[in-house]
Amino acid sequence: MTRFTIDVDDQFDKLLTQLAQQKGSTKANVVRDAVASYSYLKKEQAQGRTVSVTQGNDIVKDVVLP
Repeated sequence: MTRFTIDVDDQFDKLLTQLAQQKGSTKANVVRDAVASYSYLKKEQAQGRTVSVTQGNDIVKDVVLP
């Protein structure tokens, strides 16, 4: 497995720690899941599909990545 180092500010580290604790996982797994999710969303957008957040049958918002 390849290893790399990133620098993050305190706020990002706190958020990452919270997410890892909520998931009962590690910060590394949270980052891997985030990259996998981003990749999936970008592929859907590239195919002209819209990914939406819904509540019941109502679309609350569309997810648009830069």
